[in-house]
Amino acid sequence: MTAQTDLIALIDRLRHAPSEQEYFEFKENKIEPQLIGEYLSALSNAACLAGKPRGYLIFGINNTTHAVIGTTFDPYTTKGKGNQDLHLWLTLGLQPHIGFDITIVHHPDGRLIFFTVTAAWDRPIRFYGTAYIRVGSSKTELAKHPQLERAIWTIRTDWSAQICETATIEDLDPEAVLRAKREYISKYPKKAEDVASWDDKTFLNKANLTIRGAVTNTALLLLGRPESAALLSPAVARITWILKDDKNQELDYYHADPPFLLRVDEILGKIRNLTIRVMPPGTLFPKELSQYDPWVIREALHNCIAHQDYLLRGRIQVIETPDSVTLTNLGRFLPGDVYTVIRQDAPLEIYRSPFLTAAMVHLNMIDTQGGGIKKMFQSHARRFFPLPDYDLSLPDRVKVTIPGRILDEQYARLLMERTDLDLQTVILLDAVQKKKSLTKEEYVYLKRKGLVEGRYPKVFITGPIAEVTGQTAKHTREKGFDDKYYQELILLLIRDHGPVSRKEIDILLLDKLPEILDYNQKRHKIHNLISTLSRLKKIENTGTRKDSQWISTDLPK
Repeated sequence: MTAQTDLIALIDRLRHAPSEQEYFEFKENKIEPQLIGEYLSALSNAACLAGKPRGYLIFGINNTTHAVIGTTFDPYTTKGKGNQDLHLWLTLGLQPHIGFDITIVHHPDGRLIFFTVTAAWDRPIRFYGTAYIRVGSSKTELAKHPQLERAIWTIRTDWSAQICETATIEDLDPEAVLRAKREYISKYPKKAEDVASWDDKTFLNKANLTIRGAVTNTALLLLGRPESAALLSPAVARITWILKDDKNQELDYYHADPPFLLRVDEILGKIRNLTIRVMPPGTLFPKELSQYDPWVIREALHNCIAHQDYLLRGRIQVIETPDSVTLTNLGRFLPGDVYTVIRQDAPLEIYRSPFLTAAMVHLNMIDTQGGGIKKMFQSHARRFFPLPDYDLSLPDRVKVTIPGRILDEQYARLLMERTDLDLQTVILLDAVQKKKSLTKEEYVYLKRKGLVEGRYPKVFITGPIAEVTGQTAKHTREKGFDDKYYQELILLLIRDHGPVSRKEIDILLLDKLPEILDYNQKRHKIHNLISTLSRLKKIENTGTRKDSQWISTDLPK
């Protein structure tokens, strides 16, 4: 079916509805641009309250008889206020920005102008500062109906469950439907005989992909033909893989449109999964590991598909570098905190797209038991790799980076040796490895278990573990020596070359102090060492405070 045929069929369904509904409006001919904007606001808000994905404003239809009479209205030559193009002027006036389209439809009975506007989403749509609503057959200001305005603020329609009114089962990819049946049987093996007896319509209803045979947005995402992605507009359904080198230069890319059920394997096939070698303690034979556990990448990508906010009109991105794979999806992370999800190890209480999530469960893509993220972390711990990093700092975006190399070989050996460590402890040690800050309580926990040393917040792996993992030298550099050692170095310098300046003492000690200290902390420590020696009357300043000249007053016997 062509796009025009689909639109004509939709318009005819609207015309033959028992009565004109609040989410669509018929007009015979051109009206003032201001009224067009008000109607788009009203229809968007009304569609939200009616649970519809879009509102419709159609010119060329009699408002009483619903007969097609045609129109001479030309939206492309009509101007908005200030002589602006109508489309631009309307776009600037509708806040927050929502998608709307203008299409000329050549109906057999006459020429129509078809406005399609996206339903409001958790807040009213205003036109140049004023929100409107359709009540019955009348357009009015939303402020006059506070109960309706409150309802819009509280409604969060499940976009994934909405019917795509222009789509049919013919818009689904036959190969994807067959794959869906195989995955459904894999998830529910006891239903294999039932599935074999179902036709496609029955199966799609049972698998939570269609509703009474009507094609949902979920069905188009997971099983739709590539060209059917346009039916989801203004939502965007695309996964983009980008390959970058170590200088962040783009080397290659690939765009994957629906059916997403088939595209995940294609994305995994693009990712280079090289083999690396690590040396377990107590053996001369290296252990070969792939950069990535394919299950982890698959789980992360399925999570992106399930939790993407498609109405934000962005792509799911998979960015591969020599050392990592980073996946991003749009939409706030609803649980709020990744580590809380891991600790609770329970199903989420709320999903952005529950209909889509249920379908993905039926197709064996995700598990609602809430353990996916935890299993990802456990996989990396078992493979001695740094744990995945979730970045939730950006608004309306979730980013997870899957490390593809061992960040610290000695740390990896620790995980090989200490198989008794629980996941919570590994998470904290991973933070130490990555130089991330710990809370005071986390530091105390690791300190009591004898796993870290140092003065909070500057912590490092403790000595016994350092010996187990071969980090003795590194541990010494991080911890440093006791104060007496540094004091002896100062005394030796002054005895051999005195008088000496503070600058000369700094040159002697800065590269010998613990690496865990920053430059200013090292300078402060040197000041304390000098003050202690002066207080003990072992050295004396014969210069000024700004231009110190230290000599020894404690000559060796």
